[in-house]
Amino acid sequence: MRLTYIFTSLVLVLRCIALVILAPVAVAFYYRDWSSSVPFFAASLLCIVLSFLFRTKTDTFESLNDIKKSEALCVVALSWLIFSFMGMIPYIYFGLSPLNSLFESVSGITTTGATILTHFDYPKTMFFWRSMSQWLGGMGIIVLFIAILPQFAVAGRQMFFAEAPGPTEDKITPRIRHTAGAVWTIYLIVTLMEILLLRIAGMPLFDAFCNSFSTLAGGGFSPNPQSIMGYHSSIICWIMIFFMFIAGVNFALIYKVYLNKKPSLLLKNEEFCTYAGIILVFSLIIAFLLYFSGSYHLFDSLTAGFFQTISVILTAGFASVDFSQWHLNAQLFLFCLFFIGACSGSAGGGMKVVRWLFLFKYLKRELAKILHPNAVYPLKINKNIIPVEVIQQIIGFIFFYFLIFGISAFIIAILENNAILGMTGSITTLGNVGPGFGVIGPMGSFDMLHPVSKALCIFNMLVGRLELIPFLAVLHPDFWNIK
Repeated sequence: MRLTYIFTSLVLVLRCIALVILAPVAVAFYYRDWSSSVPFFAASLLCIVLSFLFRTKTDTFESLNDIKKSEALCVVALSWLIFSFMGMIPYIYFGLSPLNSLFESVSGITTTGATILTHFDYPKTMFFWRSMSQWLGGMGIIVLFIAILPQFAVAGRQMFFAEAPGPTEDKITPRIRHTAGAVWTIYLIVTLMEILLLRIAGMPLFDAFCNSFSTLAGGGFSPNPQSIMGYHSSIICWIMIFFMFIAGVNFALIYKVYLNKKPSLLLKNEEFCTYAGIILVFSLIIAFLLYFSGSYHLFDSLTAGFFQTISVILTAGFASVDFSQWHLNAQLFLFCLFFIGACSGSAGGGMKVVRWLFLFKYLKRELAKILHPNAVYPLKINKNIIPVEVIQQIIGFIFFYFLIFGISAFIIAILENNAILGMTGSITTLGNVGPGFGVIGPMGSFDMLHPVSKALCIFNMLVGRLELIPFLAVLHPDFWNIK
């Protein structure tokens, strides 16, 4: 691993962070809250200073075209860490402790949506930054930088798939920079559409911006202390249901449907059909459980069922009701969704539907081989055979995912003296879901957790958002062969 390549990449990343972190300043000026702009100017200035310090250790930017996969993984991991630490500066300025500031920053950037806020008496600028940081993290900060920086023309491919690893590499245009640009264009257009519809539905314009940023990112941060429940509108809930569903779909697939003008491509995609099927089945089951338990009327049950199902599977973390108060049966079905996640290539987090689809096909093949040991059963998804090395990567990912979940759940349960808190706190942060049950539920806060539990949740959020790959690479001795 060559340090000059790492520093050269980080110079570009720091300059971009210095630019995007200034966006909330416009909100501060609009509301004439001049003092709220100070931490964003400070964070931007710090990024610029660091970029000049790193620049003294770099080669020319053209050298990035020769970047290796291990170096790309390192750049991605360091970029998210730097963005997290720069993003915590405004929270410190507004009165949060350093640990709580880092927690809120990481939760925003990783689109987890778990909050440590116990009250909402903060400037609008801070709430705008909370949601905007989720919007930037939802599609990936590296993907954004690849789209706008010509210096990442070739090296961008390594970083693109290092930031959003998965069973398949969806490239929708010949050049990876154009792919990143296409994905972000779709992301921006759909976000603007949701802002408009939420405003028409009666949501205040500032809230429409913040909630739309968080929706398309699969984040869940809302400027309303009661999340979406605080707007008391079924129309707003159904608008957000639609856009959360879209945010959970592979953006490369959406782009292909748009280019070919063939909506039928959606129905030919196994992951999309599985994703839609899971949402439909779980939404109806939860809705009927709520209705027959006497919790809500039929329409409200359907609204709550669909909203919370899509919010959890997208790992958005929004709440139209306080689901921690639901009947146990409904909570159990919702808890199952914490482990699933959205489609690969979407803004959602979690395990991803495609890996579950693979796992069931893999188990089915192994059962068939018991009866027919000499038969050859190739694993296929969307009629494409999955290579052996990809199969091994997916199995390794699933193993480490549940290993990290089990270890962190055990430690948090001991620290908090609460097994439910340990399990839900671990999976909601590792899967970037957001709220759990009980005191860390949708109307609760992570502030009461032990400092070590908070630190472990921060680790889970970062590892979960990067889908383990950069983290696992760091554990290998060859990764630290510094040149």
